[in-house]
Amino acid sequence: MKRTAILALCLCLSMLILSNFSPVEAQTNKGINVPVSYYTLPNGLRVVLSQEKSAPITTVAVYYNIGFRIEPRDRTGFAHLFEHLMFQGSKNMGKLEYIRLVESNGGVLNGSTRFDFTNYFAVVPSHKLETLLWAEADRMRGLDITQENLKNQQGVVGNEVKVNVLNQPYGGFPWIDLPMAAFTNWYNSHNFYGELSDIEAATLEDAKSFFDKYYSPKNAVLVVVGDFEDKQAKAWINKYFANIPAQTPDKQPDISEPRQEKEKTVTKIDKLANRPAVAFGYQMPKRGTPEYYAMGLIDQIMLKGEDSLLYAEFVKNKGYTGGFGGGINVGLGNMFNYNGPMLFAVNLIHDQKFTADEIKGSLDGVVEKLQTQPVSQKDIDRAIVKFRSGFYDTLTQFGGFGRADLLASFALFDNDPTKINQIEANFRKVTPALIQQTAKEYLRSTNRTVVIINPEKKEAK
Repeated sequence: MKRTAILALCLCLSMLILSNFSPVEAQTNKGINVPVSYYTLPNGLRVVLSQEKSAPITTVAVYYNIGFRIEPRDRTGFAHLFEHLMFQGSKNMGKLEYIRLVESNGGVLNGSTRFDFTNYFAVVPSHKLETLLWAEADRMRGLDITQENLKNQQGVVGNEVKVNVLNQPYGGFPWIDLPMAAFTNWYNSHNFYGELSDIEAATLEDAKSFFDKYYSPKNAVLVVVGDFEDKQAKAWINKYFANIPAQTPDKQPDISEPRQEKEKTVTKIDKLANRPAVAFGYQMPKRGTPEYYAMGLIDQIMLKGEDSLLYAEFVKNKGYTGGFGGGINVGLGNMFNYNGPMLFAVNLIHDQKFTADEIKGSLDGVVEKLQTQPVSQKDIDRAIVKFRSGFYDTLTQFGGFGRADLLASFALFDNDPTKINQIEANFRKVTPALIQQTAKEYLRSTNRTVVIINPEKKEAK
């Protein structure tokens, strides 16, 4: 989700300030070896510590197991709205004081709402770790949820919807449009940025109930990455977090999707667009399965880089566009930080002289090759090299936040953050036969959803 201009600027600056953050303590012939210390407090809070002492900075991230996927049915956008409320003050900090605390100490911060979590993180000089842990615990212990704060943030979030979606060309394309068209379960297919009427209807009672239900230690993971000592960090975490009351969150709803048996097509008119666009979404294999990792390599082979199959077809051969996007969990994260039904997507804005059917035909030709002709081991090895390049870049992102994000996701969804060290090994298990088998099942046209965006036709004067 988009944040305020100030926070966006801080994050851009952090790319420059923290770019020398080293990704790993060691590398082996099987991949990286990220140090992980994992334990659970008596109140249910899961804690992940990962030392990295190449720079005197520390990242603290708190992930709550509530994303827009399971927000209340008549309160779309509420998970995102509540993310904003977390910066409006807590028991010992007034409105926006958390932000001022971090920035006045030379740090950067942000928060976001995704499919399956809402997260908050800050990167600070390592000698300010205790202060940051105290501040995060203060927010978890209890927010200052007032009618004034709620009304103010309803206006902010409503304005975000208008600015970022309703009044932007391709505003919901494809990150909102595709899931809404592809999935049948409401939890996966509603407008997760939020309907304005739902956002405006949220009450103070809704906000307090939401906090009590989801923002509890048992529903959260705390991650500390960077320059610190384990013993001291554990002592501070115990001091500030251990006595926060435990509260059992509600049972998660059923978010499963049936096997898709028929291609779906949705056509929309965009009054602000000046060129047509098309997106293709294929339902993904279940997260963590062998086929899931095979799709990760198919992503590299089909989409990533100028040596990809679709770049050769769409850009070089057919000239549909100068570039295209896509991937797994596109626009909202990566292939590891979600925990439910997901799409592998391809999207592009193209010239008027081409049709969506022409582009779909070209896509079908590339897919057919993967389905009928096994890729070589050389192709797989190259795909792994491309993946590793992006993966290591992710680990160093924002002074260690990328590492914290992966650790939090594996702790939150799998109760095992050490899975970060198994990622490369799992990709290396993928064979040409598995790639072909996965392409046949998951890239079939009956598992596909197509979203077509057409500009509004202007009447001749």
